[in-house]
Amino acid sequence: MREQFLILGRECAAFLFATLFLVTMMSAVYIDVNWMNDAMHETSLTETLQEIMLASVAAMFFWSARSRPAQRGALILTGGFYACMLIRELDFMFDTVEHGSWVWFALATAAACLALALRSPRDTLEGLVTFVTDRSWLMTASGLLIVLVFSRLFGMHQLWQHLMMDGYNRVVKNMAEEGTELLGYSLCWLASVRYLWQTRTAAAGIAVVEPVHAILSRKPVSWSS
Repeated sequence: MREQFLILGRECAAFLFATLFLVTMMSAVYIDVNWMNDAMHETSLTETLQEIMLASVAAMFFWSARSRPAQRGALILTGGFYACMLIRELDFMFDTVEHGSWVWFALATAAACLALALRSPRDTLEGLVTFVTDRSWLMTASGLLIVLVFSRLFGMHQLWQHLMMDGYNRVVKNMAEEGTELLGYSLCWLASVRYLWQTRTAAAGIAVVEPVHAILSRKPVSWSS
């Protein structure tokens, strides 16, 4: 009975934290529109928060890869994926080098992460399976679908122009699209934090068991020679 209450309490606390986090994130849209005079551009608070979340998620996966050798390849690939998304969001910065050059930086990042992950393909595959079978994957997948599919369709120029006709205002379209992307990135951030936090104990257990197993499996030293 006590264990059930602990689980319910933990899930309620997680729900409350997620609620407060989403309220905080979505307030950025309100600030950009109301206080910053419709400042829905590439350096707006909304887009800045998107980039901060992507950078923090990529950093968390890369950092975790250092202490989790059994999952290292999968964590590097996941961190690299979010790093490539961050590079895409920062395309306006890379345009100062050359227009569209973000693609080459993203490809270089993806190639480096693939090279590291393929050093141990079996462990990488097992790590990816562990990740996608964890319940946090459902929230991750939801966030990615919102960012990569729904927000693109919801922010189509033709849809909003037909809806507002002569009163078409691009800022309204940008607010809807960027707000939707912010929601998707928030879900990805929450899911990543939960996954890495809940699996930290198992990763630590593996790190402790492996050296003990190595000691026990050593062959006894022969003194007959």
